[in-house]
Amino acid sequence: MDKISSSALVADDDEFFRMALRTLLTVNLEFREVIETSSLDDALRALAERIEISLALFDLDMPGMRSAASLRAVRDCFPDLRIAVVSASGKRGDILLALEAGVHGYVPKSLGAGELSRALRLIVDGTIYVPSSISVVGNEDDVSVVLLPPLRVSPEQLSPRQKQVLELLVQGKSNKEIARALQLSEGTVKVHMAALFRVLGVTTRAAAAVAGSELLTRSN
Repeated sequence: MDKISSSALVADDDEFFRMALRTLLTVNLEFREVIETSSLDDALRALAERIEISLALFDLDMPGMRSAASLRAVRDCFPDLRIAVVSASGKRGDILLALEAGVHGYVPKSLGAGELSRALRLIVDGTIYVPSSISVVGNEDDVSVVLLPPLRVSPEQLSPRQKQVLELLVQGKSNKEIARALQLSEGTVKVHMAALFRVLGVTTRAAAAVAGSELLTRSN
């Protein structure tokens, strides 16, 4: 991604946090411009008008945002956009809804500036970022969220084709898009996907994307 010619969008009704993100995005991640909005409607308007926006960050508590599932429409309308939630919520349900909506990351606002910068850089570079694992310790309304149990599979357990499918899944591609990219039938992709679910020990695409991101990072 050419950040020199790219803009980022920050949609959050917390003015001070928007300012902090603007500084981080322009100084640390070298975005040319940061557009700020305080509601989902304003964010959608900005995305429709500014084709150079390559990264959009959404808070779950701003006006117009009913839940993380609201981001599915954003993902459908802007398929090439990198989308992440930056939220004070650490609820497991919010995280899973966001991942199932197709976002490329879920970043807690409680992170320090350095870790926040690292998380956003990973998202910009094509990785799906989430807090460490997918199981919640204690009450679901509490925040100590980790998104997956420790991964016990090694990259060598995947066939070359499974690894290709996993790489595209982590990028948020649908089965149809994966089939087109790899010149496979959708049925073949589904077979590879079922095998990946078994190897990774997961039952949903969202969990597979999270586990796959960790696994691919380990293999690099």
